[in-house]
Amino acid sequence: MKSADVRRKFLDYFKAPPRAHREVPSSSLVPADDPTLLFTNSGMVQFKRVFQGLERRDYTRAVTCQKCVRAGGKHNDLEQVGHTARHHTFFEMLGNFSFGDYFKKEAIEYAWEWVTSSEWLGIDPDRLYVTVHHSDDEARKLWRQVTGIADSRIFGLGDKDNFWQMGDTGPCGPCSEILVDIRGKGDGRRGKGAPSMDEFVALSEEGQFLEIWNLVFMQFDQQPDGKRNPLPKPSVDTGAGLERITSVMQNVPSNFDTDLFQPIIAQAVEVVGRPYDHGPAGAPYRVLADHARAVNFLLADGVYPSNEGRGYVLRRILRRAVRHAWLLGRREPTLAPLTRAVTGSMGDVARRRSAFSKRSRAGSRAWRSCAISRLFPARTRSSCTTPTASRSISPR
Repeated sequence: MKSADVRRKFLDYFKAPPRAHREVPSSSLVPADDPTLLFTNSGMVQFKRVFQGLERRDYTRAVTCQKCVRAGGKHNDLEQVGHTARHHTFFEMLGNFSFGDYFKKEAIEYAWEWVTSSEWLGIDPDRLYVTVHHSDDEARKLWRQVTGIADSRIFGLGDKDNFWQMGDTGPCGPCSEILVDIRGKGDGRRGKGAPSMDEFVALSEEGQFLEIWNLVFMQFDQQPDGKRNPLPKPSVDTGAGLERITSVMQNVPSNFDTDLFQPIIAQAVEVVGRPYDHGPAGAPYRVLADHARAVNFLLADGVYPSNEGRGYVLRRILRRAVRHAWLLGRREPTLAPLTRAVTGSMGDVARRRSAFSKRSRAGSRAWRSCAISRLFPARTRSSCTTPTASRSISPR
């Protein structure tokens, strides 16, 4: 199944009656009116004020495919990108949301049906495991009743893994995750029975059990004194990584082996002139593919290299890409030639490619003539200016 099909199936499933969610376009990578975030890093960011009760919408159910960047602040895995199968600076998060409408039962029912039904993803239920917060007996019971999954395949974990809160105060609640045994069709646990808690944790850390969907049940209001009061209208916030799900559907061991990255890597190989290695030696190519996506989408959303804030993070990404291009022996510009492959890999966003490419090219022109001064300001002084940011370009 192509990544574009995964994306479209998710949106179609939740829009269709009786689920009847409103499809909401991806927001900009630059959060609106939220000084606490450098970048949009999850699907719920554009609904933050709704969850806080500060804003009302004319719908109570929403579904999105949100473009996200995690390359700064506490969510900063930049140096791991390219060296692992799952870390990225830019990624797409699929999500369904309930604003005081449905709650745990429906959220679990919808997630299980989309993942296991042959009409949608059709993943074998025998490959699936679930986690809940150790105190959330309601969620554990609902998983058994709604899906029929055995209790031995449900694991109760603590706050670190299965409790979410927006901040020191405000909406919060337990969460529940769906994981796939990625070796389930061959050398996985099929026929061995469910693992023990210790085995489950160890195999999850090793990557055999891959988290594909997180369901957050916002049912409490965290007080300054630490007390958690029940919310009058509990809500649901979910997030499913498109790249991870696509790797499962295409039966490949790494996100970089999917159709979201392979066309970009292939273009980089053509530009550089050296073969790609799927092992550690191929890390520079994976860095280039990942960073090309991040750079293009950040430029399209009006973020430009600078000495502070978002621009500084973008500059770090660019510098890291340049460094890895040098490791491949490339001395000429490398990211710009990958732009066409980036837009091409986005599948059903073809109708927006023209606008996306126009914004990306505008951003490229803004810093191309002074790229060295922006990336290495200690070497020279920049005299260039950046254009005014325009509206966001959605990845769909």
